[in-house]
Amino acid sequence: MGRRNNQSPDELVQRLLRGDRRAVARVITMVEDQAENTDYIMKMIFHHTGRSVIIGLTGSGGSGKSTLVDHLIGRFRAMDKTVGVVAVDPSSPFSGGALLGDRIRFQSHSLDDGVYIRSMGSRGYLGGLARATADVVRVMEAMGNEVVIIETLGAGHDEVDIIHVAQTCLLVLTPGMGDDIQAMKAGIMEIADIIVLNKADLDGANLCLRSLEATVHYGLDDKARWIPRVIPTVACASKSTGIKGVDELVNAIMEHQKYLFETRKIDEVMAKRIEQELGLVFKDEVEKVVFAGLKGTGKKRKYIESIRAGHTDPYSVVEEVLAMFLKTDKME
Repeated sequence: MGRRNNQSPDELVQRLLRGDRRAVARVITMVEDQAENTDYIMKMIFHHTGRSVIIGLTGSGGSGKSTLVDHLIGRFRAMDKTVGVVAVDPSSPFSGGALLGDRIRFQSHSLDDGVYIRSMGSRGYLGGLARATADVVRVMEAMGNEVVIIETLGAGHDEVDIIHVAQTCLLVLTPGMGDDIQAMKAGIMEIADIIVLNKADLDGANLCLRSLEATVHYGLDDKARWIPRVIPTVACASKSTGIKGVDELVNAIMEHQKYLFETRKIDEVMAKRIEQELGLVFKDEVEKVVFAGLKGTGKKRKYIESIRAGHTDPYSVVEEVLAMFLKTDKME
């Protein structure tokens, strides 16, 4: 047991690549905590990624995203595909950890070795995705999951960051909550490859469905080769209705994947993903350099006090600090 806790990063990577769930859990925790050797591990596993189907679900709280994810897991498992799920939850203000647990929402799959589910705290990061989500998705891919599903926080309509990670983006809306109007105002419709009208058994669903379909076609580029699908679903069975639309939703996801590869749009999607990851890594490394340089000098406190007193501003401070720690000469 002691050896397992003290094993080298290389041993941990080898276990992860074999699908060892304990190794995966440990690496994800290291990613979230930005622990020592995390960058080395991510370098080691990177070339074992990039072959999974990555699906993102976003939408307001209460739209039924978790229930839909539960059904999607079941459908993909029926297709004999291994599935990883990254569920971004609200963070505890004390620990920074996720408040909602994995087994609470996806209990029916908790004993399935072909499914790996991880809840992540958003830790205050805006855009609907936790800061470490991109790396955790890479870990899910490296352990061998053929499908990775990302469920975002659902704290509003600012969750467009998901487009930089997922290949197929699902926007989940519900009738009677004004979701369709809010989505149009916020421009979130632009990120959706598939629009899911969940709880389509509620009053007003048909009107909402027609409104969404009209909006999709109204904003469509004449040269667009992919027309976003609008799929009505009922993910929670009641006495009057059963589960509806989930098979159609899976078919739409597979159609979009086929479109991406046939048109080579997948290259553009993957380039955007890498660009996003590069930006996040650069940001982290610059922060490390700057804060390591300021540590123990007392300058950080002086800058804060100077800004508070109105003698300077954050932008001027950043310019000054970057000039101190980064080379600004143009590269030859």
